[in-house]
Amino acid sequence: MTSPQVNTVVDDFELDYVEMYVRDLDEQVALWRDSYGFVEVAAGGSRELGFRATVMSQGAMRLVLTEATTEQHPAFDYVFAHGDGIADIALRTGDVRRAFRQAVDNGAQALAEPVEYAGDDVAISATVSGFGDVVHTLVQRRSGQKAGLPAGFRRLPGVGEPSHTAAAADGLRLLEIDHFAVCANVGELDAIVELYEKSFGFDEIFAERIVVGAQAMLSKVVQSKSGEVTFTILQPDPEADPGQIDEFLKNHVGSGVQHVAFAADDVVRSVGALVGRGVEFLTTPDAYYSLLEQRISLSKHSLESLHELNVLVDEDHAGQLFQIFARSTHPRSTLFFEVIERCGAETFGSANIKALYEAVEMERLANQSKSL
Repeated sequence: MTSPQVNTVVDDFELDYVEMYVRDLDEQVALWRDSYGFVEVAAGGSRELGFRATVMSQGAMRLVLTEATTEQHPAFDYVFAHGDGIADIALRTGDVRRAFRQAVDNGAQALAEPVEYAGDDVAISATVSGFGDVVHTLVQRRSGQKAGLPAGFRRLPGVGEPSHTAAAADGLRLLEIDHFAVCANVGELDAIVELYEKSFGFDEIFAERIVVGAQAMLSKVVQSKSGEVTFTILQPDPEADPGQIDEFLKNHVGSGVQHVAFAADDVVRSVGALVGRGVEFLTTPDAYYSLLEQRISLSKHSLESLHELNVLVDEDHAGQLFQIFARSTHPRSTLFFEVIERCGAETFGSANIKALYEAVEMERLANQSKSL
């Protein structure tokens, strides 16, 4: 008797670009340029195609901002349902056709069959489903290329690619995306983990249950074999009281990206620059820093500088990490951003997730009080 054939994912994936669907392109370009230090490098879309878009760049990151100009473009329905948000996390692979077939054979939905491009940075692309309304464009670049523009975009005249290592004049330097945090509906956590394991060859690298008072959430982390693409997936614990994850799911209308973590090589310098640019971050009680030195011997940065900026610290078997979470400016209080610096640490700040949960919970309750 022959054994049943098992589909195995032989392709690895790296992060190529991230696409946000937005209501107002000009407003978002200004935000990412002025507040977060991204540079406009390319444009795409047309009246005939039903959208207009801009590629923003910093470090190794490419952020595509897309506004629908007709109701037929998918960005129109996405923004209507969720507001501005992460809609496409593009994954780079060496063989799109093979990766597409294996993803679909193992549970992902085929959304766009492989297409070849001539005279473009992209050789072949295809699109498959991810979680919620987030999709994955699979990107195969021309031989030897690891980065470039999305298919169909044109570089802005006189604009070169920003240096991956240069800091802005004020010291801001965000290097890459460390991870995406995903909120999932009750009952979806294990299904999402299984999808990424089977369809994309990711590994589950971490799992925990986080309790804050009468509230709790379940968390699992999946990561591509390259280590470049990481999803921290959060689901409300149905046996606990509802809290901020439930609120995200209600306001976002389903599963989606709650926050994106940007890696920095000096969190104090970069967060200080972001504060100077007007970015507001969640605050941390003074007691956290009073107890910090009893818990951790700091490997980098002074206690005073971390306290002044409200930066959180945690450590694991491999080292320490420093992280801070920006206050959401989203009209629905859903999407927000994180800055993280890893000094050897490989995990995701278990103690800090609890601190974040508590900080966001205080923010949520304060907003509820204002509305009464």
